Amino acid sequence: MCFPKKFLWGGAIAANQAEGAYDIDGKGINVTDVSTGLINVPDYKVIPGKYYPSHEAIDFYHRYQEDLELMAGMGFNCFRTSISWGRIFPNGDEVEPNEKGLAFYDDMFNQMLELGMEPVITISHYETPIHLVNKYGGWENRELIDFFVHYCHTIFGRYKNLVKYWLTFNEINNTHTIPLAAAAIRHDASMQTKFQAAHNMFVASAKANKLCHEIIPDAKIGCMLSLSGVYPATCKPEDIFGAYNLRRRSLFFGDVMIRGKYPGYIKRIFEENNVVLDTREEDYFYIENYPSDYLGFSYYRTTTYEEGMPIYGHTGGIVGKENPYLESTPWGWQIDPLGLRYVCNELYDRYQVPLFVVENGLGSVDVVEADGSINDDYRIDYIRDHLKALKEAIKDGVDIIGYTYWGPIDIVSAGTGEMKKRYGFVYVDKDNEGHGTLSRSKKKSYDWFKKVIETNGKYLD
Repeated sequence: MCFPKKFLWGGAIAANQAEGAYDIDGKGINVTDVSTGLINVPDYKVIPGKYYPSHEAIDFYHRYQEDLELMAGMGFNCFRTSISWGRIFPNGDEVEPNEKGLAFYDDMFNQMLELGMEPVITISHYETPIHLVNKYGGWENRELIDFFVHYCHTIFGRYKNLVKYWLTFNEINNTHTIPLAAAAIRHDASMQTKFQAAHNMFVASAKANKLCHEIIPDAKIGCMLSLSGVYPATCKPEDIFGAYNLRRRSLFFGDVMIRGKYPGYIKRIFEENNVVLDTREEDYFYIENYPSDYLGFSYYRTTTYEEGMPIYGHTGGIVGKENPYLESTPWGWQIDPLGLRYVCNELYDRYQVPLFVVENGLGSVDVVEADGSINDDYRIDYIRDHLKALKEAIKDGVDIIGYTYWGPIDIVSAGTGEMKKRYGFVYVDKDNEGHGTLSRSKKKSYDWFKKVIETNGKYLD
């Protein structure tokens, strides 16, 4: 069995990890422009003389034509990236957009289509203008709902003939673990602030869904969650129920954005954490009547949960105890292809909407040989095993519309700010300190993935 005929094969990046040009052509400063990595304490402003990896990144802003041709060379029929909010509205609260920013994405999306790649566009991927944090307090403030809707109205109208697949907020459930990036609230925010921010984002997302369907009737607009898996550490009942409750902390976001209402279990979580939301009656109308069309999610690994352990996480998902049955990447992310099949079934059983695996990949150390070759067989093994698991999930009856590998070209690590942690099929000559020529070269996995796409997955076997 191969993948469905219209399956979307591609890769995924984010503007803040690739574009660079952080203050060029009218772009404003965003939340990741003041961080050296999302696991580090942010500065909340740019400190002169300090090195921020996102400021140049891989200079995709000036090199996207070359890079998109490399992506098309593998046979991609889609490509996921994000619009940097600060390129369109530098502070986030302006009335008039920045024309240079709009024109940049005009050119990029047109080239994607010319190369046969459907744009899959995230509206807010850890790129909220820092002005909205410093002046308004981020998504805790309801005023951001109107700012976001105005931003969406602008880009939907501008790109209505170019973009048919949209995602509102990247990994919105990471509001709990990396709050500045995910919800533009302080890194040390309280539970009250986190849930209030989430509520305001739910309303904004629902209003964006409504607007998208009005302006682009043939478009699909989804939500995006970080959903790497969580197992109980043992068969001890307390571990099992604890892992179940922990998983619901993430699925809560899907329950609201897809099912269209707050689930019953959240009431206890609110009570135990003294959370009292500031809401309006109309909020629930929008949430109920304008749910997400599909669920996009990231899956990198699984972890295990033991009763009573502290809960924290990063860009790979929740961090718990090591699973003795799994191998790990050099960064400690445990490799679990069967977990992807499990998660796909878990999500489809729960939501019955199309699923889109918009992030899955292996970050590792790549060695350039004397002849210039990069033999990343470990990456090929990782992807092969995960795609086989995805194929099994499709056999299980799960509706999966696509797979965009993260990230098909080396980019700055969101979590650590490193270049050494490489995911790509295409190598970028740059190190952790920002040194290098930025030249691009193909790895062994490039031609391998090309064959996978050419055969619609048959080459896996």
